[in-house]
Amino acid sequence: MKKILLLAIAIVASISVNSQTAEEIIANYFENTGGIENWAKIEGIKMSAKVNQGGMEIPLEITQLKNGNQMTVINFQGIEIKQGVFDGEVLWSTNFQTQKAEKSDQESTDNMKLEAQDFPDAFYNYKEKGYTLELLGKEDLEGTETFKIKLTKKPMTVDGKEVENSSIYFFDAENFVPIVVHSEIRMGPGKGMVSEIKFSDYQEVDGLYFPFSMTQGVKDGGGQPITMDKIELNPTVDPSAFKFPEEITDGENK
Repeated sequence: MKKILLLAIAIVASISVNSQTAEEIIANYFENTGGIENWAKIEGIKMSAKVNQGGMEIPLEITQLKNGNQMTVINFQGIEIKQGVFDGEVLWSTNFQTQKAEKSDQESTDNMKLEAQDFPDAFYNYKEKGYTLELLGKEDLEGTETFKIKLTKKPMTVDGKEVENSSIYFFDAENFVPIVVHSEIRMGPGKGMVSEIKFSDYQEVDGLYFPFSMTQGVKDGGGQPITMDKIELNPTVDPSAFKFPEEITDGENK
């Protein structure tokens, strides 16, 4: 009788786990972080943060807008260095050595155009964007029960070839928020390795919840902590801040 009871409990637990669909988990995620209606009102996000680099805290500011414009500004020893600046058409960064702005190649720019579609969140309107979800089950991460969801986006291009563009998200099974993301590194020195981003310390910002603590690194390797000091929604940003400097100069000289 006892064995039958235990079997029944196990079956009920299994049904409970399997009854959760990927779509329901994402719906719960948006509901628990402020509601999909409020997410739809976001026109821009500006994050003021500090990254810990070898024991040194370096201030940085990350701006992302609904129209695709985005940039990261690093303040290093009193010098502002722009990285990953995108105005919707041109992707550029400041060379750390020469301090001059340099445009990225066309392949990187095209991939950035795809990435810009993720605003304000990769899961927002995922069906309309042609993304797909797959629930891979549950997994215990350092004592926290999580739902493991694979998000597959439109293919990205690497060395002229289209490759799968997917990530594995681990959602806290109690609060329905992502706490870890794994993605295969497709290019650069870390090609073939798995990047890992950890999220924690979710806080409210104008009715929505965002992680104020992140750690970026490689799976099973060291991570770089990033702490948010402030997150501002719908900031006022001068469009010229995203333009490649030579374009601004040319316009002023006409």
